[in-house]
Amino acid sequence: MLRGLTRAGLGNVGNAEQFIALASKYGFQAVDIDAAGLAESRGVDGAAELLRSHGVVIGAIGLPVQWRTTDDEFRAGLPQLAKQAELAQRLGCTACTTYILPSTDEPAAPFMAAAIRRLRLCAQLLGAYGIRLGLEFVGPHHLRTRWKNPFIWTMQDTLDMIDAIGEPNVGLLLDCYHWYTNGLGTEDVARLRAEQIVHVHLNDAPAVPVEEALDNGRLITGEGVIDLVGFLKALKQTGYSGAASQEVLTQQPPQEPAEELVRRTKTQYDRLFAAAGIDG
Repeated sequence: MLRGLTRAGLGNVGNAEQFIALASKYGFQAVDIDAAGLAESRGVDGAAELLRSHGVVIGAIGLPVQWRTTDDEFRAGLPQLAKQAELAQRLGCTACTTYILPSTDEPAAPFMAAAIRRLRLCAQLLGAYGIRLGLEFVGPHHLRTRWKNPFIWTMQDTLDMIDAIGEPNVGLLLDCYHWYTNGLGTEDVARLRAEQIVHVHLNDAPAVPVEEALDNGRLITGEGVIDLVGFLKALKQTGYSGAASQEVLTQQPPQEPAEELVRRTKTQYDRLFAAAGIDG
């Protein structure tokens, strides 16, 4: 399992090159970044050499297509998806992710039908470049009623949606915060198969009732109340070997320097991975 970072919650980590160098300095092996932007700024060969020289891979890219609104907007983004997928493939990236909000202003049934149809097309396009699509269920309770109609927020409903999409390269983006706010246990993770997991996010929650945990109220991985050792042990049991990337969403930008936040993250990753029996 690779130790990974996203930019979320780290403050000003600089440009892509500086972010990669900072991740490498503290022993992180993967970064979630804009692969296409990196390739366009440095050239594919230059970007590949930058990653290689720092011993870092791209953990995942974000899905650049607007699949939640109209067919016209969705189709307008497909050429960009093809371009980004091609560049990501050339940089060795094999994962692309998107999130599913737990409520919507659209009528739920036709929205689900459209989402399945659109995400299937995205998966087919990504699959042509050897890239998997990870779908993230979103658990915080305050978002379940944020918009007019409830949608899906559980891991099982997301797995059912993946089955309906019906493409072999679609799986979960498993975020421990959403696992926690769904009230799931380690056994729910352990029963997954490695091929059902595309990518993983790590973070932590404050000591408030789980129903009051805000999506943008997260803490640095290992500094809160989530059973992350249990989560990681269960994840190891599935055989998952991809990136587990810190993603900390906060209401305000952090005040500490980015390097200090990365150092704290490394300290916690060292502790948690050792306790979970995960090498690296």
